[in-house]
Amino acid sequence: MIQQLLSWTLQAIREESSDFSWMEERRYEWTPLINSVISRITRGQSVLILTDDKFRWFAHYIQNKINDASLGRPFLPFYQLGRMFVDINNIKSNQDIELLEDMLDISFPNGYLIWYIGSGDHPFTKLAYRSDDNFLWVLDKNIQNSFPLESSDELLDIKLLQLYRLFDKTLNGALFGDLKIE
Repeated sequence: MIQQLLSWTLQAIREESSDFSWMEERRYEWTPLINSVISRITRGQSVLILTDDKFRWFAHYIQNKINDASLGRPFLPFYQLGRMFVDINNIKSNQDIELLEDMLDISFPNGYLIWYIGSGDHPFTKLAYRSDDNFLWVLDKNIQNSFPLESSDELLDIKLLQLYRLFDKTLNGALFGDLKIE
């Protein structure tokens, strides 16, 4: 199945109208992550988007695009964690994190994952790194089970948008049966 996803991803990258060739080699890092995330979404788990301040714009972008009615697909449970829990900036200790996780476990009985986009040193990583199943787009750190990016990359914003498009296309492929996810 992973091989099918690798081939499908390569085709999707090559069909992209913008210059997305940088992602061809990186698809080997991407494929296992996206396979896990899409599998969890199709099993009914919720996605909690969490970003550092610099990428808050991207969280809004994802939230506005993911359930656009013109997509013709079921609405999906994607939420911005910072909007759900406005006091998130004050979560610092392990006890605070555990209390937040307890609340999230109660609120999302089918399960959830955190989609973190931001600096590898941000305080939110204390929460994001707690599970290997979270979807991590981490800047300036190479963390296991994450998709690393560089904050010094002049094309970072464009790459984030391209990655989102690939994510969305993969999600559509899985939802509409064009792509089999493990």
